[in-house]
Amino acid sequence: MAEALRKENRIYNYGDYASWTDDDRWEIIEGEAHSMSPAPTLDHQRYLRRLLNKFENYLEGKTCEVFNSPCDLLLLEEGETVDKATNIVQPDIMVVCDSNKLFENKCCVGAPDLIIEILSPSTASKDMKKKRLLYERFGVKEYWIVDPVHKTIQVFTSGEDKLYGKSNIYSSEDKIKVGLFADLEIDLKVIFA
Repeated sequence: MAEALRKENRIYNYGDYASWTDDDRWEIIEGEAHSMSPAPTLDHQRYLRRLLNKFENYLEGKTCEVFNSPCDLLLLEEGETVDKATNIVQPDIMVVCDSNKLFENKCCVGAPDLIIEILSPSTASKDMKKKRLLYERFGVKEYWIVDPVHKTIQVFTSGEDKLYGKSNIYSSEDKIKVGLFADLEIDLKVIFA
């Protein structure tokens, strides 16, 4: 299906996406379909699980929730309805503090407060460029890009102007103080062990 989607050169939306019956995972950014195949590496899964556990444990009993891929996130352009959404992504991890954004127990509609993407060879360019710009434009407050090969995390935070600006880069010897939660610090030695 990947080649067919690319060859058609058309704009896709959530209605199209919901009707696809193949077993492949897809994202749609500005109407363009992007395959999520092949499956992530084992290191990718290890780091995802460890980060997810840190957030899950911290958020227990709080109003924010953490979700992991595959979980659809729809970012609506002005005037778009859910069925016509042309931005559907599946972040590795997202933290949502506004339960009104959780749509019919199916997906998140609107910017989560924090998104974490873990780079894979097949998606790294998209995560670092297209998704960073998309998340910034739609108001994601904090965006982390995890590089499993170099064992680093690049953190973008939204400023007063709603733009990310320069990122902070953390290595396996560092601790990250999560911007959204003043009392949450993540030791990267544990994450990248």
